[in-house]
Amino acid sequence: MTIRPRRSVLYMPGSNARALEKAKTLPADCLILDLEDAVAPDAKTTARRQVADAVTAGSFGSREVIVRINGLDTTWGADDLAAAVAARPDAILVPKVSSAAQLGAIGKHLTELGADQKIRVWAMMETPLAMLNAATIAAARDATTRLAAFVMGTNDLAKETRAQIVPGRAPMLPWLMTCVAAARAHAIDILDGVYNNLTDTDGFARECTEAHAMGFDGKTLIHPNQIAPCNVAFSPSADEIAQAKEIIAAFALPENKGKGVVQLDGRMVERMHADMAQRTVAIAQAIEGR
Repeated sequence: MTIRPRRSVLYMPGSNARALEKAKTLPADCLILDLEDAVAPDAKTTARRQVADAVTAGSFGSREVIVRINGLDTTWGADDLAAAVAARPDAILVPKVSSAAQLGAIGKHLTELGADQKIRVWAMMETPLAMLNAATIAAARDATTRLAAFVMGTNDLAKETRAQIVPGRAPMLPWLMTCVAAARAHAIDILDGVYNNLTDTDGFARECTEAHAMGFDGKTLIHPNQIAPCNVAFSPSADEIAQAKEIIAAFALPENKGKGVVQLDGRMVERMHADMAQRTVAIAQAIEGR
């Protein structure tokens, strides 16, 4: 089982050269070098050049590098996409994806640009239409669209729907879980939206725990100080790893070969729990390998 941890996914403004350099030393699993929301219109061209140069130069180590472009319907989108393709990041994050057709258009452009097949596409899920079309957007995952992940844009979603962002995010739970279900149905990862209050460390930790419980693979972040608690929340605990290894070992015993259910420490454990245990151990090993 090959798994790439995506627990902590930090946005870094493409217009800030010092931030791009600092990103190379941060313990985040993924870095989103942003050309969209974090960059003012008059700084877009400079940001594009700086991000392209940084990605081309490399030195990000095991961190996954993603470039968030401006939409293709903007003045900057086409040039952003071309620059990103030439720089060859791990993925390109497309904002405001609301339909499968948009992913198809991105895939067509990538083909025309001769993009390396290793470059994946991540989709920002941040519009009312995206929530209604989550299943068809996820189902568009194929060799052309290169779709590999959903990223929740909860701030934009709140703006567009007028839903309030409150502790527990009750107004958004149906949309969040719809996107989780769509992602799981089509074998793509899904990342939770950002937490805006940098001084509310308890609230941030709580939301990380909630997002993990919902089934998210990780969370997008807006400050380096959020990385460590996020990594903790989305990492298997020592007890979880030990229990997973016990379940795997139980099903590996000769007398349990072919069984769908076994008894372990006085409780019944099904074969599906062994599959879940395999994933727990695999992600723990991937995290340790970083």
